[in-house]
Amino acid sequence: MNIKNLLTALMALGLSATAAAVAPPADAKIEFWTFSMKPKFTPYFESVVRSYEAANPGVKIEWVDFPWDVIQTKLVTRIVAGTPPALVNLNVPWADEYARDDLLTPVDALLGAARPNYIASTLDDLHFKGKTYGFPMYSNVAVVAYNRQIFKAAGLTRGPASFDEQLAFARRIFAATGKAGIAPALAKIDGLFMWQGLAVIANGRAVFNSPAHVALVQKLAATYKAGGLLKESLFAEDNFPAVIDAYKGGRLGMLLAPPTALKRIQADARDIYAITDVAPAPLGPTGIADGGWLIHFAVPKGVAPALLPAVGKFALYLTNDANQLAFAKQASVFPTTVKAAADPFFLALAPGAGAAEKAVAAGAASMAHSRTLYVAGIDDYDELRRSLVKAVEAGVTGKQDVQAALDQAAAIWNKKLSAQRLH
Repeated sequence: MNIKNLLTALMALGLSATAAAVAPPADAKIEFWTFSMKPKFTPYFESVVRSYEAANPGVKIEWVDFPWDVIQTKLVTRIVAGTPPALVNLNVPWADEYARDDLLTPVDALLGAARPNYIASTLDDLHFKGKTYGFPMYSNVAVVAYNRQIFKAAGLTRGPASFDEQLAFARRIFAATGKAGIAPALAKIDGLFMWQGLAVIANGRAVFNSPAHVALVQKLAATYKAGGLLKESLFAEDNFPAVIDAYKGGRLGMLLAPPTALKRIQADARDIYAITDVAPAPLGPTGIADGGWLIHFAVPKGVAPALLPAVGKFALYLTNDANQLAFAKQASVFPTTVKAAADPFFLALAPGAGAAEKAVAAGAASMAHSRTLYVAGIDDYDELRRSLVKAVEAGVTGKQDVQAALDQAAAIWNKKLSAQRLH
């Protein structure tokens, strides 16, 4: 979604992005938004609201939930109209774009002494332009689920410890079994580059056609040619449905996914679940774990200054240790406070624990290394990323020389980036 285009359209309709915020009523009303939480988590959020209102007489909390693909339009419309909600669920790339367009309020003063309660990397994810723009709520990280029978046939006894081992294991699996070894999400190749310590943009120019980037794509191409990569939906924007179906069908050796995926395997393919083991996803040379994705509560621009202390107090309650722990247990995600993340629920394994429980423990061990990897500060970024994915597809599948394909994509990017700088 292009926030600037939406802002322009709304302002053309006569709405003003600088509409004055109204003063709060004597009895504070705090409206907070989530996305895609109903109906599964309705009891949780309604309980949180009741508990807070009971402990804070005179404060009225209103919870509103939107589908994830609707909430951005709703939010920008309300910000431009000068009637924003007090808090809103965002992911990190959305927050970065809103912060750049001056549509969010920094929360450093509201965090105050509670800042050390949160895992430091989660606050780092929300640090833009020298300020913090949100209260971390929950995060995720990938684990490696692997089929023990397929691994045994390939002579493998443990999960991969690096990206190079992932690819090497995948080649061995195909050579031994004729089955694909792994299915990376190559539509997110930019994140893979960054996970491996390779910048996508530097000094305002695309740099993903360097020798190191070319070498990485060539490794993918070699593994593709050797049959190690699952070819179904390999470059699709969302390849997860095809990937998990392949794993549940016994056609894939390794699955990189959040721990929630193990619950699906358990429910849908008990025979495969019974022969599944789990390992932490390898760290990149950056020390970052694969699959990090933070969700938080941000304060939109235009919230009345006099209401901000009450908003901050509620946000800290909404994301405190107890509430994060309760939500994380229900949602099979990971809390972002230090205390909740260290809870035995995530780290302790009972004797005879299954793959789903092992996945939670493996993910929890990686949480300190979790970051949300994305390219910040670029307008129309999705369009540029698609051109990069097309180039990587051409190189990986052997349709074009890898260097030539990445050079062409870099030229497209640099033309666009240059035009953006001129404006």
